[in-house]
Amino acid sequence: MTLVTPVRGRTGKQPGRLRGLWEASPLTYLTLVVALVLSIFPIYWMIVVATRTNASVSDVPPPLLPGGNIGDNVGRLFDNPDAYFAQGLLNSAIASSVVTVSTVFFASLAGFAFAKLRFRGKNALLLTIIATMMIPVQMGIIPLYMIMVEIGWQNQLQAVIVPFLVTGFGVFMMRQYAAQAVPDELIEAARVDGCTTFGIYWRVVLPALRPAAGVLGLFTFMQTWNEYMWPLAVLTPDNPTVQLSINNLANAYFKDYTLMFAGTTVAILPLLVVFVVFGRQIIGGIMEGAIKA
Repeated sequence: MTLVTPVRGRTGKQPGRLRGLWEASPLTYLTLVVALVLSIFPIYWMIVVATRTNASVSDVPPPLLPGGNIGDNVGRLFDNPDAYFAQGLLNSAIASSVVTVSTVFFASLAGFAFAKLRFRGKNALLLTIIATMMIPVQMGIIPLYMIMVEIGWQNQLQAVIVPFLVTGFGVFMMRQYAAQAVPDELIEAARVDGCTTFGIYWRVVLPALRPAAGVLGLFTFMQTWNEYMWPLAVLTPDNPTVQLSINNLANAYFKDYTLMFAGTTVAILPLLVVFVVFGRQIIGGIMEGAIKA
């Protein structure tokens, strides 16, 4: 194994070209800090307003330190009769979890088949899947809504789950990753050991796809959790997702910004948890692959 020796600074014997790969200029750090502050400040200010009263929203200069009303604001949020916030959180959690698990499973299974198995019509099917990615989602809302009404799924949670159990983007992404990350020799060795095709997928391919599965799962959960247009079309205000609940707060005659920002703050907490969980899977899969290599 070849080890890379750390750069020794300006008086060392390492070439300046290698030193440039290890060291960053002060301008680089300054740019990163400014970008970080600009990205985090809107979220921080949202949390600050969620901990204060509604009158503090119009203060000049705006408040920059948290207040002491977060408990009262969250309590009013869940007690609001127009938002159905608890129901919205539950519906979003169920829909996002089911869609994420289903998308990762079916996309990785199909990606493995397209990348490593031989069957008739494989290229035509793959081109068809890629073609579905070129159709905007908005173009399918009306016919999809008509189907939901026809089968009686209007205002039912399965209406926001079943149409999105697998995506063309997920299949294509997992196919591309499986083609590079899973050696053919590994699959042949598993076949020699008597492993079935599904056994090869479950024991050999799926562990190798952990980084890509983590990325796909993270994106799918965030997209489903933040979905607004389709739940608005198919669900009613008394059976909402979390985005519709926040929208109901925003459509009130009197806009209570602390209530809206408290709802947004609570709504992003599951996303942070999912980001940490899938982030560990992504890093764990990369590190495992690096150790095996």
